[in-house]
Amino acid sequence: MTALLSTRGLSLAFGGVVAADAIDFDLAPGERLAVVGQNGAGKTTFINICTGYLKADAGQVFFAGHDVTGQSPRAITRLGVGRSFQLPQVFGEHTVRECLLLASSSVQRRQGLWRPLASAVDAHEVDATLELLQLQDRANDLAGALPEGQRKLLDVAMALVLRPQLMIMDEPTSGVSTDEKHGLMAVLMKALDERQVTSIFVEHDIDIVRRYATRLAAWIAGKIAADGAPEEVLRDPLVIKNVIGE
Repeated sequence: MTALLSTRGLSLAFGGVVAADAIDFDLAPGERLAVVGQNGAGKTTFINICTGYLKADAGQVFFAGHDVTGQSPRAITRLGVGRSFQLPQVFGEHTVRECLLLASSSVQRRQGLWRPLASAVDAHEVDATLELLQLQDRANDLAGALPEGQRKLLDVAMALVLRPQLMIMDEPTSGVSTDEKHGLMAVLMKALDERQVTSIFVEHDIDIVRRYATRLAAWIAGKIAADGAPEEVLRDPLVIKNVIGE
């Protein structure tokens, strides 16, 4: 099967710290990849390179057959890569619905069109996405007033309204209470499954990884130290010692 996302020889150093060390990687359509590792292991660096927020010193990134090496985040988004952040990137002074309208206006720009906000998007698509992320009852609330879990859902909704092929999420459960984490992930994964979106998510909670990932990659010192079925990776002695902790 042709990979949806691939990297070859991806390398980046910050001074003497190697954050990405010649990473060769392939992600197949339909996978749910969890990425784990200690702080500073290179997890966020890797996804930032793949989404255009950082430029690698060497190597290439390919998405859906396109060489996207060095392209801007906007260009990569337009090709079909969605992104959410550890700190949700929402428009706090706008309503939940307006946040999706603002995000989805980039679809019109991708098609070479520009119209006022009120008519730039299909309202049905916005409503369907809000319902998918269980935000329909908060549509007219200010985004800045939402609790953290719903802000996380809104951040993903703003990407999903663009109909991406791949969704990359940086610590989707961080800042969310232990009691709410599984409910949040259940909503996210159901939404991604319904839209048939492949996903990568950075995560520290091993219970979340076990329940929701179909594949696990463990980062250690800028390298993928183990990659495979979650239970196999979690039994790897190197991962136990350097990621999970003995």
